[in-house]
Amino acid sequence: MDTKHQHFIIHKPWGMISQFVNPAKRKKKLLGDLYDFPEGTMAIGRLDVPSEGLLLLTTDGKVSAEIRSNKYEKEYFVQVDGIITANEIHQLKNGVEIGFNGKKYTTKPGKAKLIADPKFPLRSQKIRDERHGPTSWLSICIREGKFRQVRKMTAAVGFPTLRLIRVRIGEIELGNLDVGGVLEIKNLI
Repeated sequence: MDTKHQHFIIHKPWGMISQFVNPAKRKKKLLGDLYDFPEGTMAIGRLDVPSEGLLLLTTDGKVSAEIRSNKYEKEYFVQVDGIITANEIHQLKNGVEIGFNGKKYTTKPGKAKLIADPKFPLRSQKIRDERHGPTSWLSICIREGKFRQVRKMTAAVGFPTLRLIRVRIGEIELGNLDVGGVLEIKNLI
């Protein structure tokens, strides 16, 4: 057991900034509002404010760098606007062109499949209701993590993301951790 460093799994709620300081002084909750983390705790990667789900934190910079590498697959459950077809899922698997840092970028091949509604708890801001048309749920697995990549990928195939929840990083799963929940674990890798 690593006794000098601490590691945490959190279920980041919608609307929270994945940081301990608020650079824009926006009225948003921060990671430190969830739990009294030890000094030196850092988020491993980020989830943007409207995204939810699994976020890993550690006091070990080497572990952080390792997990942010392309060695670990990240899985997202994504609710999109409309009924997505096999053609668009095929495109998502094989890579789509998105904008990144002002340039065109083709995402690396990954995994994508249609899934049943995972029945996550409703979030604090309603997405929309059924009268605005049908939606689909997907599982998308990638190893890279460009800024807002999954949202850009679904938009590139004509299906904007309505809700995005990270459910897995490598072998670590969100599981049944309550929204806003924090769990200290022995090891991340």
